[in-house]
Amino acid sequence: MQPNPIFSQTSSTESALAINKVLRNTYMLLAMTLVFSAVCAGIAMAMNLGHGTALILSLVGFGLIFVVNATADSGKGIIAVFAFTGVLGAAIGPMLNYYLALPNGPELVMQALGGTALVFFTLSGYALTTRKDFSFMGGFLMVGLVVIVIASIANLFFSVPAVSLAISAAAVLIMSGLILFDTSRIIHGGETNYIRATVSLYLNIYNLFIHLLHLLGVFGGDD
Repeated sequence: MQPNPIFSQTSSTESALAINKVLRNTYMLLAMTLVFSAVCAGIAMAMNLGHGTALILSLVGFGLIFVVNATADSGKGIIAVFAFTGVLGAAIGPMLNYYLALPNGPELVMQALGGTALVFFTLSGYALTTRKDFSFMGGFLMVGLVVIVIASIANLFFSVPAVSLAISAAAVLIMSGLILFDTSRIIHGGETNYIRATVSLYLNIYNLFIHLLHLLGVFGGDD
């Protein structure tokens, strides 16, 4: 028995509409959370929070990831995602104060912001335009993330500058790959929850900015 072409076309249209809705909601929520995160970072900078407080906020943010995932299918997920991005935004306040205190600090921060925006819009635009499936990158990216986490923990004890640079360089590549991967998942129906999709893209952008700023601070600093 041959499939009904009208039914197939209708199903395809409904699927495309659902995917476009997820994309639209994801980018709208992502934009709002990025702005909210920036405001929270500004407040933390004005309050001159210490690095110890920043570490505590980062740990709180890590815990909030589980809250976001648990509530992503309800209205509470919106509140959770703003709490999550706000806490992480505040957590980078001390780091931004440190870089802004450098002789060319404002330029470094703006370059990191510009570079992050350029990478995100270029890669997400490429994924949206070509509609290529980047799911094959999942295994490699996951291994890369595990290696970065282990290397970062180890370097806390050894504090080798060259290793720190290598970690940041690898993180920039991994986060760039994850932007392609996560955008592709939305396009091909692998992620149908826009709250979870927003968190994934937010973390990619957040970590890309941090590690790009670190690299620029080392190679572009005047001190």
